[in-house]
Amino acid sequence: MPLYIGVMSGTSLDGLDIALIEQSTAVKLIATHYIPMPDTLRSELLALCASGADEIARSAIAQQHWVKLAAQGIQTLLSQQQLKPQDIRAIGSHGQTIRHEPARGFTVQIGNPALLTELTGITVVSDFRSRDVAAGGQGAPLVPAFHEALFGEQSGNRAVLNVGGFSNLSLIETGKPVAGFDCGPGNVLLDAWIHQQRSEHFDRDGQWAASGKVETQLLNALLSDPFFVTKGPKSTGREVFNLQWLHHHLGGLPAFKPQDVQATLLELTALTIVESLQTAQSRTETLLVCGGGAHNATLMNRLAALLPSTQVSSTATYGVDPDWVEAMAFAWLAHCCLEGIAANRPSVTGARGLRVLGAIYPA
Repeated sequence: MPLYIGVMSGTSLDGLDIALIEQSTAVKLIATHYIPMPDTLRSELLALCASGADEIARSAIAQQHWVKLAAQGIQTLLSQQQLKPQDIRAIGSHGQTIRHEPARGFTVQIGNPALLTELTGITVVSDFRSRDVAAGGQGAPLVPAFHEALFGEQSGNRAVLNVGGFSNLSLIETGKPVAGFDCGPGNVLLDAWIHQQRSEHFDRDGQWAASGKVETQLLNALLSDPFFVTKGPKSTGREVFNLQWLHHHLGGLPAFKPQDVQATLLELTALTIVESLQTAQSRTETLLVCGGGAHNATLMNRLAALLPSTQVSSTATYGVDPDWVEAMAFAWLAHCCLEGIAANRPSVTGARGLRVLGAIYPA
């Protein structure tokens, strides 16, 4: 059976997820490998999300470091599984998103696929968003088609929630095309705030948020952002939701305790997910959560409390590790590209039609 590798580096920038899958009639996860993101590279990638001095050269250098890290991880995974490069049909590499502005007709993921092919000796498929954007779509989220492939056999109204830096939903109903969209910030503001206040990269289990209380005045100010009242197809990124955005809203309000700001940011994440879900699919029987947010006990408990009629659980309930869903998705997207299978969903992105996604760099 064909083997594919998926490489995913999300907006949280905590590290690279590398997944090995077997693609037959169904997707089977074979093995995984994780590489933490070096602090210097993480800082540079974050800086490249905004305009700065000599950014073209800096992005070219940063992506070389990113690719070398990815190649190292792929080689380790192959060695662990006693596989050779020729055993792998292709690598699906998402790269690192540094700009995403579909309203202006562009999205930028850096990751030098040509270099990745050279370093691994394996065909690389990359640049998955651009074709959808060229067809008038948002270019994101890309995972709903994969979620449908994984969980489409189940009955009833289902939703798959990915909580990475940003949160996005895939809505799966029998007899209907899959729908989906970005809901808003997932972990991006939570991670940024705790890093600024406590020099920690993330709030483990949401413990710091749980120690604070929700400040209604701040919450209402944050919820006033126009993004939250627009309906899908829609996507977002650091261009909209970032520390500057948060400080803008904090600026006209009383001083709050840092832990109360964290609690309010977690409530923002939970509420925008729930309101988006209830607006788009009012009778959701099952909500399956993947991504880093699946490990945030405070967030998971809050989602369950806000959705008393919905079974809220990790994708692990259905045998899929929540940490590896997105890396698996990019391996699957590589398969779709090589087979000429359209992998975007106009019902999700708003593109003018189905498109084969990705650019191929043959070994």
